[in-house]
Amino acid sequence: MEEQNVEDNKNVYENNGSKSTTKNKKIIFWISGLVVLIVILLILAYFLLPKPSEIEWLSNQMIAVYIAIGLLAVSVAAWFILRKTLRTRLKMQKVMKLDPDVNDWLIIFNWTPKILYAPTIIASLIAAVIMYLNEIDLWFFGSVSGVVIGGIWLAIFFLNFLIEEYSISIKILVITLVSIGCFFLWLHLLGWVVGFLRLFKHLALSVNATGYLLVGIIGLFTILISWLKGLFYYMTITPNYMNLQEGPTESGEQIGREDYNSRIDTSDFLERLMGFGRIIITFKDRKREPISVLTWRIQKKAQMLEKVRAKFAIDHLQQAQTKV
Repeated sequence: MEEQNVEDNKNVYENNGSKSTTKNKKIIFWISGLVVLIVILLILAYFLLPKPSEIEWLSNQMIAVYIAIGLLAVSVAAWFILRKTLRTRLKMQKVMKLDPDVNDWLIIFNWTPKILYAPTIIASLIAAVIMYLNEIDLWFFGSVSGVVIGGIWLAIFFLNFLIEEYSISIKILVITLVSIGCFFLWLHLLGWVVGFLRLFKHLALSVNATGYLLVGIIGLFTILISWLKGLFYYMTITPNYMNLQEGPTESGEQIGREDYNSRIDTSDFLERLMGFGRIIITFKDRKREPISVLTWRIQKKAQMLEKVRAKFAIDHLQQAQTKV
């Protein structure tokens, strides 16, 4: 018994030492980063800003600079004041990793369905680059037609729209492809294929580089907002309970494992090809609406969910007391 107490005290001492070392490393890291940032700002100010005697301190430009500096200062102050009260998804992941009683766990959040437009966003950014090179008449790209680029972009957008708007199973996809093939075969027998395809010339779309870039930036901004929301609205599923986090602090709800059920929905074949699927939580209380979570890397998340739901965690302290 005494040997066990000595070993426990030794483990506690080692844990405290490792925590203090980690804390010192963090302090050194933040101080070093602050010093580097100040040096960079001073160098930029020295080479880019005019002399103090040449600056009009009350001009509109300087007032805009004052506002930007004020907003930055308020943001930094708010971060240092509120950072200890924030309970983000990333911090919860660290807590789960350090918990000795929980070996299997899953943290998920709901992506916006607009993330399914990722191919369109990528196509928009690529089209923006090509159109810019086309506008400056750079060698090969100067001969690329803006109508061709617009047609390809429109086709990608249309396919993305179908993926986001409709649930397309593999059965529906096969039926659709067979139907389109039969339709073109019928047109071929009548000799109308070329005439039918010429109808799409009226859909000619030509957008400049700025337009494509704007579409790409709006899409990326929408996905970024969804990711930021997922930092504070998420689910933590463990063998014993599920915690629903609903805000930047400790606001949330804990639900026992016997009070809810979970299932995986990958019926949308095209969503699944993009790596997305839905984890659906249903409650034994029929008055409560189910929760559907659009999740990326659904194959890995489904395997982790199966492991979590198949186990029941018991505290190490209870096991130690039982042995004694």
